[in-house]
Amino acid sequence: MFILSEVTDLVRIPPQSFNIPIQHSLTDELNKKLANKVISNLGLVITVWDLLDIKDGLLKPGDGGSFVEVKFRCIVWKPFIGEVLTGWVSECSPEGIKVKLEFFDEIFIPKSYIFEACEFRPVEKAWVWKPDEETELFIDINEKIRFRVEEEIFVNIKPKSSHEALGLEVPSNRAPPYALLASCQTDGMGCVSWWD
Repeated sequence: MFILSEVTDLVRIPPQSFNIPIQHSLTDELNKKLANKVISNLGLVITVWDLLDIKDGLLKPGDGGSFVEVKFRCIVWKPFIGEVLTGWVSECSPEGIKVKLEFFDEIFIPKSYIFEACEFRPVEKAWVWKPDEETELFIDINEKIRFRVEEEIFVNIKPKSSHEALGLEVPSNRAPPYALLASCQTDGMGCVSWWD
């Protein structure tokens, strides 16, 4: 789930940080730039772990900062395909179930990846699983749910336009940079309370 990944990046050290040891200022700038951000095909960066190689700083005309190429390792959250995770149901719809973790909420279980004898009930806004004739097990919002990671989806996001930077209208249907497709079809999956 958490992996140590090696990355190389060009980091700008602002002039006010020149009196700080370079390892500290590089770590601070890298964390500002990458922590809680998605690197495409790598995962969600949590924090910088250590610095492996620091090149000499370069100056650019008209900029007081120093640009330093650095190779470092960072802790990345990237669950593997087939990994079983536990989260909370944030939304139920006819299309499927949206799940969130404490720090990540782009997880979706499509209806085709839910138990076969499951049906969506619009009145309750919940999915109901009928393992036999008499039993009805509900998947409600805020229920603790166990699921299996089936697919990762990375989307390259374009930089913010001038309208977005000014806080004007932003399309709400934009795809997230990193999302997980999950399933809930085997014994032990679904609401944790079912199996206790």
